[in-house]
Amino acid sequence: MALLEVKHLKARFYTSDGIVNAVNDVSFTLDRGQVLGLVGESGSGKSTVGNCIMNLLPKPAGKIESGEILLDGDNLVTKTNAEMLRVRGEKIGMIVQDPMSSLDPLFTIGDQITETIRAHEHGERKTPSQLLEEAIRLLKGVRIPAPENRVKDYPHQFSGGMRQRAVGAIALSCHPQLIIADEPTTSLDVTIQAQYLELLKDLQKEENIGILFITHDLGIVTYMCTDVAVMYAGHLVEKGKIEEIYDHPAHPYTQALIDSVPRLDATQKKLVGIDGAPPRLINLPQGCPFAPRCKKKVPQCDNKQFPPKVMLSDTQEVHCWRCVN
Repeated sequence: MALLEVKHLKARFYTSDGIVNAVNDVSFTLDRGQVLGLVGESGSGKSTVGNCIMNLLPKPAGKIESGEILLDGDNLVTKTNAEMLRVRGEKIGMIVQDPMSSLDPLFTIGDQITETIRAHEHGERKTPSQLLEEAIRLLKGVRIPAPENRVKDYPHQFSGGMRQRAVGAIALSCHPQLIIADEPTTSLDVTIQAQYLELLKDLQKEENIGILFITHDLGIVTYMCTDVAVMYAGHLVEKGKIEEIYDHPAHPYTQALIDSVPRLDATQKKLVGIDGAPPRLINLPQGCPFAPRCKKKVPQCDNKQFPPKVMLSDTQEVHCWRCVN
């Protein structure tokens, strides 16, 4: 059984301007020890998928319309908020893009780590000294220097990279089975980013956890992930092993994303962009949403139906009319 199974997930936001079709019939699986990269431009719906898994869509506007999210076979969609409080932290940890938006400036880093541990204690409760020791151990595990001293510091006393590591320590504090990392390196400079990614890989191997890595950066996906799923306008358009997607991208959008990444071994001086802009999710075009921007459009792309799934191998699938026989 897969650790995480997302089946035909549909999520909407009901706004004064109209209904935002944020996630449209998205399905994928994630196994223990696997790192799945969820890739796409801003507004593609990838972060909304992560929030659906955590049941953190803003209420009342956000709503999961249909589908299943199975964690070890347990459907998270049907759980109440009280039941999800036990799942968040204990079974699923989350690392967000901006740690200052999730760290409380009024409490020390140690207090915020121990608060999570206390919230998920079962049976005999740990003493304050035991909790402090655990917080120090976790900070040491994410390579915070002098954790015995820094555990008493407040978020503003940490650098950006250290805050991101502290958020990682909180996410790992209850030994979850799954980590959702939502653009965790966007606010970091290149050197700290490389160190943080190396740390995540080490922790993932040590704990044998599954990671859903949400990003727009295909370079990071190459380094971090075993598999990749490409999203566009709320749809999952291509999915497969990282080698398959990079060596034989089938969807024109996937190819365009790969071409837009600068390469050190390329003689081309000008970056290749993607013409046009993503469609508004309030008024999605019928059929393939990428068709208005696609340079490889064929007459069949004017079909008003979203392209069916085509299996190119046992592990690679694509939704593109060019691949439909």
